[in-house]
Amino acid sequence: MYGPSASSKSVEAGVFDGRVTTLNVSSSARATVVHPLNETRRALLAEIDNAKFSWFHVKVAFVSGAGFFTDAYDIFAINIVSVMLGFLYGSGGDSDFSRLSSRTLTTAQEIGIKIATPAGVLFGQLLFGWLGDLLGRKRIYGMELMLIIVATFGQTLCAPGIGVSIMGVLTFWRFMMGIGIGGDYPISAVISSEFSSVYIRGRVMTAVFANQGWGQLSATLFSFIIVSAYKHSFLRNDPSSVLHSLDQIWRLVIGLGCIPGAIALYFRLTIPETPRFTMDIERNILKAGRDLNTLLVESEAYTVDPDALNQRIVAREATRHDFRSYFANWENLKILIGTAYSWFALDIAFYGLGLNSSVILGAIGFGSPAKGLAPGAAVYQTLHNASLGNVILSLAGLVPGYWAAFIFIDRWGRKPIQFMGFGVLTIIFLIMGFAYDKMNASESGRGAFVFLYCLANFFQNFGPNTTTFIIPGEVFPTRYRATAHGISAASGKFGAVVAQLAFQWLKDVGGPNKFLDHILEIFAFFMLTGIFSTMLIPETNQKTLEFLSNEDQDDFIQPVPRQPGSHYDHRYLDEFQPSAIKLHVFESDPGSPDSPPARPPTAFSSRGRRKGTTTISMSSHEYLVSPSEFSVAS
Repeated sequence: MYGPSASSKSVEAGVFDGRVTTLNVSSSARATVVHPLNETRRALLAEIDNAKFSWFHVKVAFVSGAGFFTDAYDIFAINIVSVMLGFLYGSGGDSDFSRLSSRTLTTAQEIGIKIATPAGVLFGQLLFGWLGDLLGRKRIYGMELMLIIVATFGQTLCAPGIGVSIMGVLTFWRFMMGIGIGGDYPISAVISSEFSSVYIRGRVMTAVFANQGWGQLSATLFSFIIVSAYKHSFLRNDPSSVLHSLDQIWRLVIGLGCIPGAIALYFRLTIPETPRFTMDIERNILKAGRDLNTLLVESEAYTVDPDALNQRIVAREATRHDFRSYFANWENLKILIGTAYSWFALDIAFYGLGLNSSVILGAIGFGSPAKGLAPGAAVYQTLHNASLGNVILSLAGLVPGYWAAFIFIDRWGRKPIQFMGFGVLTIIFLIMGFAYDKMNASESGRGAFVFLYCLANFFQNFGPNTTTFIIPGEVFPTRYRATAHGISAASGKFGAVVAQLAFQWLKDVGGPNKFLDHILEIFAFFMLTGIFSTMLIPETNQKTLEFLSNEDQDDFIQPVPRQPGSHYDHRYLDEFQPSAIKLHVFESDPGSPDSPPARPPTAFSSRGRRKGTTTISMSSHEYLVSPSEFSVAS
């Protein structure tokens, strides 16, 4: 079909349109073959970055968001459940039913059940973040949700035994649940980031993360509803009836967390791999294009060899050497430091407040039971008021904050919102800390304290709690995006662990809850440091993920040269052996099984590829190559 080229060197047998031919590919042509691959990669990335909002984006937000709903529900349900466990298994009242309402968990028990989940989350974020880059987002997406479901159900079956404490078993299951929750953070963040177009990426990721607010609200709301449903049992003041009701209530509150996870599990197991991972890690550009057609332009689905390109090209690989090389660059390392420390500083206050809101509300006398009540009635009023108070906190601050961030995240950008959040929180915590005693001295002062508490919740979510989740999912290259997000998120959960240890051991220094004002001042200090760490982070709004990766994208895919006596990096390819080549004309019969699929138009040609290109299958691996880049001799 085409005449022989003067530059032809090596010869291999091949087939072209059913005829045995000889294909001669020069060493210089190998480099030229790669050029269309880079162009195709850029074209596909442009299609993702400019794709219109579609139902697939809604599906991604729903599937990822359902996990965060479950995560937040399971994490923050312990806020009310720990009070119930204190009545059942705590110290202070012994077996005297008349002192039931004074029973509380010991400091060690409180720390155990509240620190187990953040500790597990920390481990899960590092583990699943690494696995997400090693094995792929799709391959492990859903595994973390199955772990959450099993561990949550395991908590509901906990019971004391002769040789084991129920608090010990419950702590174990909450740690295992935390590992699953930790896996949800990097994988959901990266999937929602890599599937989203530039102009909606912030809102899609915020919509995913905002489900955390609904989960936290649901945990307190269901607690309120279930406690109210058992009101009659508490008011009867029968010891066995009260204790039986308490045992059922905490198991119901925890167990309901399985439901949203079970609903989302199927969709997570069937979500496709992200095109960016398929291109840059699996080296399969054609499959990425076909997946993109199927998902975003409603084309026909195709099944392609998942290893289509990795035997004939060199692309950046996630290795220890490459990881060290990438983060040895200060421009990259400072971003990781900025995202990690910002999350750490935020979670000091976020989890310090979130997991202890019942303690703080009780300390200021907000919703405390009236004196002189029967033990059963006192227990009911304590749980009822604690649940209602947390519902108010969620509705007044937590949930609105997420959706305020949703509205402005793609307008203002990430850094301005994070700066604003840390700045406002510094001021709020300073006021709450230094004016704590004065506000706690009067009814109106306690109302002002609760208002500031709600305002702090609002600016945590309309601020760094949202942006610290989004930014690490955008600023790192595909091969390290999940890992780096996991490192940043794990740094945050380390802050949560520190916050719980410090809160439980410090709050009673000088007397019961006497150190709360200083704890709030400490929170203010960490919010101030978050302002400085934000300076290390670039603005990511309306920028492509490839631009933010701080890597040259023009020649992302490199050819493997093969010159006589030459040596090249064995890490990528040990040998470059020519093999039989089967050629297919691009304009072949559409009904042929070998004919390429139709694709929507792109900026590269009227049919999505450069004009005059031919599809080559090299050892079952497909490439793009122009006719001028090879020669055929009959």
